[in-house]
Amino acid sequence: MAPSTVLVTGAGRFVGGQLAARLAADSTIDRVLAVDTVPPPQELTGGMGRAEFVRVDLRDPLIAKVVSTAKVDTVVHTSMTASPRGAGGYSTMKEMNVIGTMQLLAACQRSTTVTRLVVKSTGAVYGASALDQAVFTECDEPHVISASGYAKDAVEIEGYIRGFARRREDVDVTVLRFANIIGPRIDTVLSRYFSLPVVPTVLGYDPRVQLLHEQDALAVLERAARERRPGVFNVGGAGVLMLSQAIRRMGRISVPIPAPAVATAGRLLRGAQLVDYSPEQARFLNFGRVLDTTRLRTEFGFVPRWTTAQAFDDYVRGAALRPTIDPRWIATAQRCLLGLAARFR
Repeated sequence: MAPSTVLVTGAGRFVGGQLAARLAADSTIDRVLAVDTVPPPQELTGGMGRAEFVRVDLRDPLIAKVVSTAKVDTVVHTSMTASPRGAGGYSTMKEMNVIGTMQLLAACQRSTTVTRLVVKSTGAVYGASALDQAVFTECDEPHVISASGYAKDAVEIEGYIRGFARRREDVDVTVLRFANIIGPRIDTVLSRYFSLPVVPTVLGYDPRVQLLHEQDALAVLERAARERRPGVFNVGGAGVLMLSQAIRRMGRISVPIPAPAVATAGRLLRGAQLVDYSPEQARFLNFGRVLDTTRLRTEFGFVPRWTTAQAFDDYVRGAALRPTIDPRWIATAQRCLLGLAARFR
């Protein structure tokens, strides 16, 4: 059954705001409430149409009044953040992620009208370690999870969601575990990392990176809000890129850093406000992570439009990143090296 009144959290950021705009453009949906602690940026507000912005902190029990008063039947929770700097620090990020989700679930628990809950989660719940398998399915458990950070928050949140689903079996619960989202408009930790003129990597490691285009992320959330699709689903583009391949595609220079110095480099990058190069981000850049999306295609019925490589190339074009090294120089150097190799062979 199509939703009547939809509440979208995280509307002050790209995914939540764009999703609210998409749902508001659907005349079959009676009402769309866009919730966040800060209003959407001006360039996003103009495109939100008839969506109603409600300024409320999810950590405040007031969210229960919003849900009950508006008779919300569908809740799409997109407000979890992986950026401590954007949230005001690690402790504030954890409060917003975990405590905010708990308050939202409590509001849904008490509601007599909510019949569908969609949660934007992350593939980070699987962790990143040398013990990991090549591809994660929805049934796999993490081998190693950090003691703090976004991945730890996501694991806790999914635990609360499973508890809610057991208590409210009448509510369809959909959990979407996204690969790293990238695109020309969205601002993420990974997009900032790739935009550095000199890209730090971990010496001796070349991880596989799976990406999800921003438009595919919005499309799958929109479908989950509109249609009954309960369950847990990995969401990611087809194929992978080695980190070294991605850096070469941009014409950037990589700087391998010995593993013991990675933590220091991360603190320097955070201090310079360039990128939140956290310990869990460093582990991801050690080992990578690839999600199996069979269930997404066969059960959910969604196939991402962009592959990992296409999503990355669209990000590079849209962000207008200039190569640090002229591609013509690289091509010339490659030809010279191949010529030398042929002569000595």
